[in-house]
Amino acid sequence: MRAVGSYAGGPVDDPRTLQDVTVEVPELRPRDVLVRVLAISVNPVDVKRRSALEPSDVPTILGFDAAGVVEAVGSQVETLGVGDEVWYAGDITRPGSNAEFQAVDERIVSRKPTSLSFAEAAALPLTTITAWESLFDRFGLTADSTGDLLVMGAAGGVGSIMIQLAKARTGVRVIGTASRDESRAWATAMGADAVIDHHRLREEASAVAPDGVDYLFSPHSAGNVEHYEAIVKPFGEITAIDEPEGLELSVLKAKSIAWHWELMFTRAMFQTPDMIAQQHLLAATADLVDRGVLRTTVTKTIDDFSAAGLAEAHRDVESGRMTGKVVVTRTS
Repeated sequence: MRAVGSYAGGPVDDPRTLQDVTVEVPELRPRDVLVRVLAISVNPVDVKRRSALEPSDVPTILGFDAAGVVEAVGSQVETLGVGDEVWYAGDITRPGSNAEFQAVDERIVSRKPTSLSFAEAAALPLTTITAWESLFDRFGLTADSTGDLLVMGAAGGVGSIMIQLAKARTGVRVIGTASRDESRAWATAMGADAVIDHHRLREEASAVAPDGVDYLFSPHSAGNVEHYEAIVKPFGEITAIDEPEGLELSVLKAKSIAWHWELMFTRAMFQTPDMIAQQHLLAATADLVDRGVLRTTVTKTIDDFSAAGLAEAHRDVESGRMTGKVVVTRTS
């Protein structure tokens, strides 16, 4: 099958980092489905993994977000069948979605929203799982929850869907951070009740929530922990998805602020007993999309499922100026 492989880490323009290759179609494990991949999206984790790869004579197939059609199923698959249109965010321990076919455990795959194209659907799984687990597993929010949620990076991939999910399934007020006019407008369009400038975080957060915020989502924690301590209420909670080296959290102790980690790959990595929760949350999200409650966050589509197309998408993500998500599609 055709794929885009990486032989070494480094800059996106190094030809070893993204290369058109031909590899074997993956063999199925008993609970796997084989998906013909029709669209993928690129996330910061894709860029991070590509940059950090060790040199190898065997290509690594990267990629997480995907939408496509089930072509075959393993001997123990119970929830999906051949011909199903699906979406998922994959498993960091297995070959990824930058390929014509991908083998994925059925427990982290769901039928995609019928109202979305494959490109529109591919933008959502990884960010949706991250946002959903942060809001409902880490923070434990429910339909009865109130208070203030501060979403850092509100115009990014996770922020875009987190705002929508929080407004659709909780009673919290959502405050987003964004600095450019277009990103502020995007966060507002996603449903944010207020948008503040992260460059003036303490000042603007205090103006909007003078008593402090109850919940804070952090995709970029380096250099921000002291700011978070100043704007989060006593007994408040923070969920972070990054892992900056040397992170010091002791400043949070006086306020008894809880710090949570969120990694959407944990369930698949450790084959946890509740692994199928990811299928369930993706199915619930598909229902919300089809009912018009949630919208796709794709803002750019590249119709070139090749090393060149993937490189363009990686450059977009690396720029740090993406609003929403970039998707790469396959036409043949």
